[in-house]
Amino acid sequence: MTTTSIRPAECGEPAVARRSRPGRPGNPLSAFTGFPRAIWIVFAGTVVNRIGFLVGPFLVFFLGSRGIPSSQTPYVLGALGAGNLVGPAVGGWLADRGSRKLTMLTGLLGTAAAQGALFAAPNVATMALAAITLSATATMVSPAASATLADSVGPEQRREAFALIGWAVNIGTAVAGVLGGYLAAHGYWMLFAIDAGTSVGYAVIVAVLLPGQASQQTDAASEADAVAATASEDSSSTSSSSGYGVVLRDRLVRKLLPLLGVQLFIYSLTESALPLAIRTDGLSPSVMGLVAVVNAGLIVALQPVATTFLARFPRTPVYLVASTLIALGIALTGIAHSPAMYAATVVVWSLGEVAVGGIPGALIADLAPAHARGRYQGAFSWTWGVARFLALTAGTTVYTLIGPAFLWWSALGAGAAAIVGIATLGPAMDHRSAGRS
Repeated sequence: MTTTSIRPAECGEPAVARRSRPGRPGNPLSAFTGFPRAIWIVFAGTVVNRIGFLVGPFLVFFLGSRGIPSSQTPYVLGALGAGNLVGPAVGGWLADRGSRKLTMLTGLLGTAAAQGALFAAPNVATMALAAITLSATATMVSPAASATLADSVGPEQRREAFALIGWAVNIGTAVAGVLGGYLAAHGYWMLFAIDAGTSVGYAVIVAVLLPGQASQQTDAASEADAVAATASEDSSSTSSSSGYGVVLRDRLVRKLLPLLGVQLFIYSLTESALPLAIRTDGLSPSVMGLVAVVNAGLIVALQPVATTFLARFPRTPVYLVASTLIALGIALTGIAHSPAMYAATVVVWSLGEVAVGGIPGALIADLAPAHARGRYQGAFSWTWGVARFLALTAGTTVYTLIGPAFLWWSALGAGAAAIVGIATLGPAMDHRSAGRS
């Protein structure tokens, strides 16, 4: 669920109820027009990088090929998740304190090196160490890239900008899904080589094309954010903070992030427990490739149309309905035991992912004061890292020790509770976001 834009209130209408930008009728890409150059640089780099997203979906199968038993798989998956607890926090802090560009380069090049180390690791302990490094460096990139998006466009375009990057993720993932099953069947070393190479490719795009300033927002947007930050009671004491206190003192965000974390945990089960379910049913790695193709293909085909169409509706109801589809679709994995059934469940949660679009990342950008966008995005990415860590550790442990049914239906219950919680925060989020715009 890759990662709302708040429309300025006009003529007494709620900010979130307005259409993003008038597009040409009948043009399904109208939501993705008019962006500045920096957005398209991140888009291009993301497509290249995600084409190499091959190791993660097949890591369980790679470990099996190295003779790692299922009982030890959680150690490596847990280590992979643990890096998510470090990388986002470091990346968000560096993005605000230094350069968005340098932060992205550090993370991308570190990711490439860690891929090689993971493939060459001779045992579980060294695999775990390489996995921590891999996820820590990889997750440094997102806060800086997201802050670049927030810098480059105003609130009226952020949902579309974040949806565009989500589209890029799935364009690359669709290609990776086609490649992954074939390459895995002919040698896992190719997965690692392409994954590392595409990280280097993204780094080259950033190094050559992305402007080097730490922040790219317009003076007008900066001034508006500064006024809003001063006026907001949740952020009134944060202007001098250089660390994550600026986020921790924000009462609204403190309530929102754990709820998003529950939803991200559920989504992260598609990376950890879903491959285990496929392997438990005795199905081949190519079924995991099919799952990735169905998910990415639907999003590639539908995201532009959905973003354009759904922009006319209030943000919160769209997000709540979409989240319901995601939780329900993932929970239905518990009754899937054939490739067709797995594909059907993927369709359900993929439609929810399409509807979510760029809402979560753009919402965090709208809630953040201008001087702390990197740290707010870092906190959001860290929340995702915690969710992914728990999915890779607690999720797989529950799956293997208690049983798949308990995991899938507990996830559905937790998802329903999170949806109710976010619904109660909707008015406060809309009010804050309207003030920022």
